[in-house]
Amino acid sequence: MPTERFQFTGEGGHQLAAALDTPDGPVQAYALFAHCFTCGKDVLAAKRIATALAAKGIAVLRFDFTGLGSSEGEFANSTFTSNVADLVRAADHLRETRGTPAILIGHSLGGAAILAAAEKIPDAKAVVTIAAPADPAHVTHLFGDRIEDIRKHGKVEVQLAGRPFHIKREFLDDIAEHGLMAHVAKLHKALLIMQSPTDDTVGIDNATKIFVAAKHPKSFVSLAGADHLLSGKRDAAYVADVIAAWAEHYIEPAAVQPAAASEAPRNVVVRETRNSKFQQTVTTGPHQMLADEPVAAGGQDSGPGPYDFVLAGLGACTSMTMRMYADRKSLPLDRVTVTLKHSKVHAIDCEECETREGMLDQIDRVISIEGTLDADQRKRLMEIADKCPVHRTLTSEIRIVTKAAD
Repeated sequence: MPTERFQFTGEGGHQLAAALDTPDGPVQAYALFAHCFTCGKDVLAAKRIATALAAKGIAVLRFDFTGLGSSEGEFANSTFTSNVADLVRAADHLRETRGTPAILIGHSLGGAAILAAAEKIPDAKAVVTIAAPADPAHVTHLFGDRIEDIRKHGKVEVQLAGRPFHIKREFLDDIAEHGLMAHVAKLHKALLIMQSPTDDTVGIDNATKIFVAAKHPKSFVSLAGADHLLSGKRDAAYVADVIAAWAEHYIEPAAVQPAAASEAPRNVVVRETRNSKFQQTVTTGPHQMLADEPVAAGGQDSGPGPYDFVLAGLGACTSMTMRMYADRKSLPLDRVTVTLKHSKVHAIDCEECETREGMLDQIDRVISIEGTLDADQRKRLMEIADKCPVHRTLTSEIRIVTKAAD
């Protein structure tokens, strides 16, 4: 998926580094993603979830909070309150330059920040938390042995995930003041809580507290087997799949403009998702789907295979052509069903084929015609089936021109 990188001004006046992962085709919705404590926008979980959502038509804005990643400012001067304010600024920037942030997603402390920021982003319809603490002060357990030193000296360097960070007394005071459950109780947005029961960093009891405090509509999904950082690629892909399916019920679908009759043929764009060995996104106009190989061939069977798409094209064209003819001739055709299969056969076994050696591609097409038609009408419809444009393309000389992209 294409990723656009830019900057916007945060609450403290610093330039914050952002990335917007966009679909190859039309955007169905915009989402804002808040990463975990001391992480950055390019942490694996954020990147993988954003990429997977973009493949489903949801554009995702992720950014580095003050003092993290490529953003300006000092991390030591940031607080939970400033992170919430930066999320609101990010939502404003997205709204002003792209579109309304319909979905808010937060991972770990980012989930707590999203819950606190949600009421200040009124046009958002759906909120998702992933491994979020019920109390922002939960993060202090990461440096619990240094809390007394921080309060005594005002600022202390601590090691978090093997990296040094300065934590100030103001940070401790700020998170102690936040009663997150009050924000959850008056959320007034659809809420999806995702949590692993084996998360050693943020326990499952945090999800329970958030769920109990929230009003309906609310949902809970267990991320069984996942760790706190969603380091498994399949876990991140699963999270994205669930978010996309769940959010569709609560957000307004993007309007699709009908194509003009004289519009030129649309491009078909196929791009690797890198979520598995063979998985691809297939985009044409406003339509998106997945392509894959069966498990037996090394894929995950998450979508039709290449030959499945070929057969689908022929089958759809066959049925549409027969329908057009029947309507034009006022034939009592109720329904057409086309069943297709691709195989390889020995050329020598095909009496009408010019090629006599090796193997040939064969497509078996079985057409079921429903309706009160007489024998002549049925015969004519079967003849029309062979006149569909895709049939003619597949049985004529085909020239494929391949060149490298500029």
